[in-house]
Amino acid sequence: MTCLTPTQTPVFPPVNLNPVAKDIRMRSEKLNVFYGTTQALFDISLDIPRNQVTALIGPSGCGKSTFLRCLNRMNDVIESCRIEGLVQLDQTDIYGDSVDVVELRASVGMVFQKPNPFPKSIYDNVAYGPRIHGLAENREELDHIVMESLEQARLFDEVKDRMQDPGPSLSGGQQQRLCIARAIAVKPEVILMDEPCSALDPIATAGIESLIDDLKDAYTIVMVTHSMQQAARVSTQTAYFHMGHLVETDTTEKVFSDPQDPRTRDYISGRIG
Repeated sequence: MTCLTPTQTPVFPPVNLNPVAKDIRMRSEKLNVFYGTTQALFDISLDIPRNQVTALIGPSGCGKSTFLRCLNRMNDVIESCRIEGLVQLDQTDIYGDSVDVVELRASVGMVFQKPNPFPKSIYDNVAYGPRIHGLAENREELDHIVMESLEQARLFDEVKDRMQDPGPSLSGGQQQRLCIARAIAVKPEVILMDEPCSALDPIATAGIESLIDDLKDAYTIVMVTHSMQQAARVSTQTAYFHMGHLVETDTTEKVFSDPQDPRTRDYISGRIG
């Protein structure tokens, strides 16, 4: 048995990083992220399966939101941010010179922690993206996209008679579903969610979780969550981050029932976090 001196830190190699056979929609390989001279992510290699929910869990500041923002180049707006490595969407390098960032963000949509409807009508919130990207040739087609998106977000029945009301006038849970409708109106391939329920009450949270379960049949979803119970309820695959490292990835059932790395076990059991 090896004994450690007080100044030594145990080193655990990453395990089970990509164990599940699956159809891959997105992939990162040896992804490193720096903010100035500070490194935030270290050699992150992760496969994101098509039409599944991948949950990113870990303590605050562990890098999971930084990783999420790499998947649609949201970190581009941070001047000090530097990225090394590979991120692919359907085998295309999203950081390649030929990639149109606006089109990428239509393919890889984002739903933020706090609902952020535009100061526009409910209708115009959802119609905004299709108008910008020219997805509708006439008002009839645009109406269909708006209605279909609101139905997918389980919101249409609640707002069909008030489409010209301001989006911010809705309740918190309705606002978040409106933001989801806005994201899916441009027909994305992937939806990123950064703690989409953290600002919602338990009833609204249950509604969003049920919606996520429905949406995975049509979309690939990557979700950051601080709630392990939520990750266990809605995700198919779970990735545990710790201090900028991807420690362990496996099916959600495996990660929660039989984690292989001591750091994962400590986090799930509440010893760290």
